[in-house]
Amino acid sequence: MPNLLDRINEPNDIRKIRPEDYPALAKEIRELILKTVSSNGGHLASNLGVVELTMALHLSMNFPNDRLVWDVGHQSYTHKILTGRKKDFASLRTFGGISGFPRRSESPCDCFGAGHSSTSISAALGMARARDLLKENRTIAAVIGDGSLTGGMAYEALNNLSRLKSNMIVVVNDNHMSISENVGGLSTHFAMLRTRESYLEFKKDVERTLRQIPRIGGSLARSVKYSKDQFRQLFVRGGIFEDFGIKYIGPVDGHDVRSMVRIFNAIKLMDEPVIVHVVTQKGRGYAPAEKDPSLFHGIGKFDLETGIPEKSSGESWTDVFSKKIVGMAREHHDITAATAAMPDGTGLHRFAERFPRRFFDVGIAEQHAVTFAAGLAAGGLRPFVAVYSSFFQRAYDQIIHDVCIQKLPVVFCVDRAGLVGADGETHQGIFDLSFMSGIPDMVVMAPKNSFELTAMLEYAYELECPVSLRYGRGAAYNGLEQMQAPLERGKSELIRQGDQVMFFALGSMVECAVQAADLLARRGISAGVVNARFAKPIDEEALGLAADQGKLIVTMEENLLAGGYGEAAADYLALHHPGARIMHVGIEDRFVPHGSVDQLRKMLGIDPQSVAERTAAFLENAEDGGQQ
Repeated sequence: MPNLLDRINEPNDIRKIRPEDYPALAKEIRELILKTVSSNGGHLASNLGVVELTMALHLSMNFPNDRLVWDVGHQSYTHKILTGRKKDFASLRTFGGISGFPRRSESPCDCFGAGHSSTSISAALGMARARDLLKENRTIAAVIGDGSLTGGMAYEALNNLSRLKSNMIVVVNDNHMSISENVGGLSTHFAMLRTRESYLEFKKDVERTLRQIPRIGGSLARSVKYSKDQFRQLFVRGGIFEDFGIKYIGPVDGHDVRSMVRIFNAIKLMDEPVIVHVVTQKGRGYAPAEKDPSLFHGIGKFDLETGIPEKSSGESWTDVFSKKIVGMAREHHDITAATAAMPDGTGLHRFAERFPRRFFDVGIAEQHAVTFAAGLAAGGLRPFVAVYSSFFQRAYDQIIHDVCIQKLPVVFCVDRAGLVGADGETHQGIFDLSFMSGIPDMVVMAPKNSFELTAMLEYAYELECPVSLRYGRGAAYNGLEQMQAPLERGKSELIRQGDQVMFFALGSMVECAVQAADLLARRGISAGVVNARFAKPIDEEALGLAADQGKLIVTMEENLLAGGYGEAAADYLALHHPGARIMHVGIEDRFVPHGSVDQLRKMLGIDPQSVAERTAAFLENAEDGGQQ
């Protein structure tokens, strides 16, 4: 039998496939996804779960005229394959290749970019309003997972959606999971909705049995039917959605393409918004992912035959944090830990297993997580909130208003800070230094290596103020173990002296600075290295000393330059040491695409070779009487 995917090269080509061949096409799509993700890494379990759902939406919609908005977007691989990107799919998440998320610049069929959760209904509703105002004829649909519905923004959108008097489809993809297992009341609500079909079958059996009772059976059956209908209205109807005034249909088998197509086609004719509750299996079609969907949510390269991931080189920053926070909690019984649906990704699964009563997973709700932690601190506990850098920005108001203004001792453990690589623009952790450093009374730290991370966690516990502690993704740096000067607020650590240049490097950039200094030494340029440690407060004394000695000061950070560590250092020097020479290494005013971290650092000029070349050029230019 010929490969069915060979017939799909442009949007809407799926309509060339016969209905009886849909299962075979789904199998081919899964095989392509598995082959690609096993080689490139990516989001696997979520994409395997929505193959048939995506096929059904494409069979009932016309692209790119119609609009399909994906929540988070990490489950859009089938959508990409069906919209003309099959030939480029092998480049998924590689430098210069296609993105692992919807991207407007990549295809007109990607109508809205997304890398974070709970945004799809808001965006789709805006598109529906635009369609109506412009008198256009197009179908608008949003796909949101049950996990994403734990985010408050989704409910703000549902509240607004109830006022729409025209068609819009919201597909709730119910796979029992977000990244880790769903928690909270909404998860329970969906479990009750999933019982709907079995409940109806049970009710029919009861009625049939009662009607067989002579004389009284009929009236008794009618009475029981009435009472059970009331029970159903209370517990197994569309519940929360119908309470918003939005029509609810479901649950629907999310792996039955033909049934879903019939449903979507019928809903398109309605002059109102409709919620379609679709039940899917995360990881479907690949046994290892079905067994452990959390592991295969976002995974690196793995062996396709066994499902075993490639071994990483060395202990990760997350692992170092995970083990240390458990050790600290054994000693300090007031330590609590919170996360927003990321116990595995942030390493708090160990804490949850050891201290279940002191661990809190609040769902995909970063804003709530921060204010909840503020409440814990106000109640006399010491909360550590573990969150990815790029997700952290979603709770900025709460950080300022609920934690910092009240000077509450909440420790923010900012994972995946800096460049994260293949997940691209929506996930690069390049903003947290800037937005955290601008808040009064906040202490912002970054460790040079794994040993300093453990020391900073202990130090953060002792501080009576808000703390932001950032560390990167991947293997933790274990060099410079001998350099372990005691931590002192706002004080840096001298790694090596230099006569001409002094690198003031923060966190992950210390390793880069040491390597750049070695490269400069080969050119006869003497460069020293300072481990800045604190982005706030900065070490003014060390900066002033280097300026007074006439050295070129090079600030280094894996963050946007705007509002970052280097800018703070430059502001201080301009006021107090106006003759100081200073150069900044960091990320210019831009969003950073996907690619390996090494590729991105080279592209951005923050790798050791680029730093050494820029520094040497600066010195040469200065000797010639120029400026840089």
